[in-house]
Amino acid sequence: MSSSVEPRVAVIVVAAGSGTRLGADLPKAFVEIAGTTVLGRAVHAVFGMAEPVQAVVVAPAELLSAAESITHGVAAEARDRVDVVAGGETRQASVAAGLAVIRPSVEVVLVHDAARALTPSALFDSVVSEVSRLGHGVIPGLPVSDTIKRMDAAGDIRETVDRSELTAVQTPQGFPRAHILAAYEAARKEFTDDAALVVDAGYHVSLVEGDPLAFKITTPADRLRAEDLCATGPVASRIGIGTDTHAFDDDTELWLAGLYWPGEAGLAGHSDGDAVAHAITDALLTATGLGDIGSVFGTSDPQFDGTHGEVFLRHTRGILEGAGFRIGNVSVQLIGNRPRFAARRAEAEALLGGILGAPVSVSATTTDGLGFTGRGEGVTAIATALCFSARDFPARGFRAGALPASERNGAPGARRLGE
Repeated sequence: MSSSVEPRVAVIVVAAGSGTRLGADLPKAFVEIAGTTVLGRAVHAVFGMAEPVQAVVVAPAELLSAAESITHGVAAEARDRVDVVAGGETRQASVAAGLAVIRPSVEVVLVHDAARALTPSALFDSVVSEVSRLGHGVIPGLPVSDTIKRMDAAGDIRETVDRSELTAVQTPQGFPRAHILAAYEAARKEFTDDAALVVDAGYHVSLVEGDPLAFKITTPADRLRAEDLCATGPVASRIGIGTDTHAFDDDTELWLAGLYWPGEAGLAGHSDGDAVAHAITDALLTATGLGDIGSVFGTSDPQFDGTHGEVFLRHTRGILEGAGFRIGNVSVQLIGNRPRFAARRAEAEALLGGILGAPVSVSATTTDGLGFTGRGEGVTAIATALCFSARDFPARGFRAGALPASERNGAPGARRLGE
């Protein structure tokens, strides 16, 4: 059946690379992850988008037939919006080949690496939305959590790079049609990604928060990670532990276990210092192998400055559900002399359980005057989370990394590169 839709959006899926670092006999787009090819998973995400799109798959010339078979198998009734073309000698040449066949109705062009096969459809939707809103290019990225060193030719450390100024860039990268076509026409050298090429042509490109699941399958270790996320089989349980400690701060209000505590000294921190919420967040992320609180909610990210723990929890639940997990239950031990927690335990458990959609139990204890907490200098929380996975990664889901505008404390949805 023909979908008879004139698409406003085109997604160019670049699948022409050799993938030698993966150590497979085939180009990596044609390697299977839990029984489905990398290309098939990438195209599945494209056709999980909210609006009809033209999908342009750029594949090695000798594998065009295989690429067509994979893509048409996924596209089903949208086959009339699929084009498969041969790639070039370089990634840039391959993208140019894809641009050559985008349809007249297309206004927004996304370029996506097939190797980022687990990227949720909602990240594609987010990029399209921001391109449409801003009128210029938009690319997703995540904060760099590792310490970065600049080395000299001899291998000696020269300096430590300020990672607050760094972003790990992902795909899909989206642009107004006119911008990317003009940039490719004007290009006289090779660039490592499309954003660099478009910026070089004089157009603005902004950054939006990416998705931890949009990682690139490049090495055997990446393939194993993807297999673990995608493997079919019986429901598997995972357990994670998270801890958090904050000192008291007399100049702030106390938010703990998602509750406001009037008259109590607050907790110091980049956000509201809710040690219970933060420990739960860490436990959930570590249980599912989706990072940790530092990598997902970095302290250098201004959108989380002063944010309440409830935002962290809702956001984390969305990340898990988007990756095919559900929360079984959570248990938290709060250690500290104050506040007096017992009277509000039921209230806290009901609030936290409602946010997470799972039972949450919170207990509180002291250390008999010993140590940091015993001296009344702050609190510690230790959380244990049980999560379940059907181990069948969905192509569509919550956009990990995306906070609703109402929860961003006024932070813009996108910022320009270099700002």
